[in-house]
Amino acid sequence: MKSTKEKILDNSRHLFNEQSYSSVTIRMIAKSLKMSSGNLNYHFRKREEILEALYFEMTREFDYRLLNFPKMEVSINQIKIEIKLTMKRMIDYQFFWTDLFNIINLNDNIKTHFHKIYDARFESYIFLFTQLKKNKLMKVSILDWECQNLAEQMIVYSNTWLYSTVLYGGRINESIIEKKANTLLSILYPYLTVKGKKEFYEIIDSNKR
Repeated sequence: MKSTKEKILDNSRHLFNEQSYSSVTIRMIAKSLKMSSGNLNYHFRKREEILEALYFEMTREFDYRLLNFPKMEVSINQIKIEIKLTMKRMIDYQFFWTDLFNIINLNDNIKTHFHKIYDARFESYIFLFTQLKKNKLMKVSILDWECQNLAEQMIVYSNTWLYSTVLYGGRINESIIEKKANTLLSILYPYLTVKGKKEFYEIIDSNKR
């Protein structure tokens, strides 16, 4: 059974996703839970505390997966699986990614962690490219600066795919996740070896069947 604090966070997340963080008040959250604002304030003194708690709830899984990234099986298929897991987690906290710039500037703890995790994501991509080369899935001739640019492109797309989907009226469903995951994966395509491209096409084609 969920605690009161967990119920507050869960309801807040749903309201933020439906109406945006800026549109939802403490009173609205309390009303959705059939409790008084005073009772809610006992657990969270202000809305920003709920925001921060939800952010770190979301990133707990990301942090864990980044920590265990070096143990991941390195294949094009596994990269696709990891991409889709990340995208589904992002959808659960859609409000954050569709208003990214404004939200990270509302809270110093969120901003500090978000910038710190960027560095970890960047290093994880560089590690991934090294492992892909070792497995003969990625061209060894790729220069360091190309790998750095590639990591940057993939992080930027990862951060913005959800915002752009919502901006242009796209529906968030399994089909769009598949499409966006393939788009992110395709950024790698020009840098793959013949073996890597073969595995890439096997994954893309299997999803069309």
